[in-house]
Amino acid sequence: MGYMMYDSSTQISFEDRVLAHLEVVIVSKLRRKESFALSWRETPENGDGRTTVWIDPSIPLRFRFSGSRPPALDRDWIERLAVAAASSTGLIAVDELGQPVTGTTHERGV
Repeated sequence: MGYMMYDSSTQISFEDRVLAHLEVVIVSKLRRKESFALSWRETPENGDGRTTVWIDPSIPLRFRFSGSRPPALDRDWIERLAVAAASSTGLIAVDELGQPVTGTTHERGV
């Protein structure tokens, strides 16, 4: 399980393979100075709801992977995520089959 640190106060954990695919899409959009929403399902232990954050080039973002080797990337999966990120609903974290994946949000001071 790796994580994405958002705004230096929110840590969102995903499986490394999911995180690697999200990273490619997010970094690509940020390089073009594009902002968008990112949503994911929370684990049952964390309320079993859905969380959305606004991804913007001005907001600090960091990716940390638990494994030492980069996971293999699936270009079709990346393309589907990129299309979603450009849509009005934003980037919704899904697996290779299009099923929602869960992330666990940890916020400092909450």
